Amino acid sequence: MKIFVTGGAGFIGGNFIHFMLTKYPDTKIVCLDSLTYAGNLSTLKSVETNTNLQFIKIDITDRKGIFSLFEAEKPNVVVNFAAESHVDRSIENPDIFLKTNILGTQVLLDACRKYGTERFHQISTDEVYGDLPLDRPDLLFKEDTPIQTSSPYSASKASADLLVQAYHRTFGVPVTISRCSNNYGPYQFPEKLIPLTIINILAGKPLPIYGTGQNVRDWLHVDDHCAAVDLILNKGNIGEIYNIGGHNERSNIEVVKTIIEILGKGQELITYVSDRKGHDLRYAINPAKIQNDMGWKPTTSFEEGIEKTIAWYLDNRKWWEEIISGEYQTYYSKMYGKR
Repeated sequence: MKIFVTGGAGFIGGNFIHFMLTKYPDTKIVCLDSLTYAGNLSTLKSVETNTNLQFIKIDITDRKGIFSLFEAEKPNVVVNFAAESHVDRSIENPDIFLKTNILGTQVLLDACRKYGTERFHQISTDEVYGDLPLDRPDLLFKEDTPIQTSSPYSASKASADLLVQAYHRTFGVPVTISRCSNNYGPYQFPEKLIPLTIINILAGKPLPIYGTGQNVRDWLHVDDHCAAVDLILNKGNIGEIYNIGGHNERSNIEVVKTIIEILGKGQELITYVSDRKGHDLRYAINPAKIQNDMGWKPTTSFEEGIEKTIAWYLDNRKWWEEIISGEYQTYYSKMYGKR
């Protein structure tokens, strides 16, 4: 078995590679990553000597290069984590999101079609569904919830999902799609809420909170996400969509205050900044389909997961200290410096 993992030097893709190499020691993993700002080979440092892991630096929009790789390697499975994923960045510069998330997916689908790949799995997001009202906790995203995007990022991911479905129906490409809630855990890039909060607290820097901080997200530990994707690859029905959620809804301000409390600090660092354009109110996933069809359930509560995540960032300072400089610092100042 040979699996192409695109975006494998990123947060979720990197964790998936760690997961798969541990669970399937005889499976060959080929990591494809263009190493943009959020791709980091140090995420794979602990497994870089594993003979079943191969890294190839390539952009998934490079049609000639991708086709050459498929010709040479002939993967059985492709799991597409590669994506531009930060909403704020998509508002500042939508172009790269459309290129990577839509055209890159098309290139991979064309390669799978030509070379007879046994499965193409698309990693999507609950953000394609838009948002839910804060005062209706009974409402949850289901697989048949209509797509209603709010940002260039979510629109690009929804477009990719529709393309995946079209390639299955028109060309018979064997596909599955999963849509997950907000992930957290080791190796997450410091622009995201949880690592940003941890790192800023340690540095005594302000903690920027959009609006009033009441926007709600369903938090899923990345290990649970990896286990769900593995199940879908093995047991999922071709052509199907599966929602992956943690049943761990928390408002942004709750998350920040929880991290402050665990680190034993005060709340004086909290700084409210002007809200994000088109900021979704609430995400909440109904994962009943994957639970009923495959028996998957998240095993990590938010209370346990956030403790583990904070501990990881405390124990792996070198990993993130090397990141928070240069281009990222310029971006951070631009996004939060004048809000």
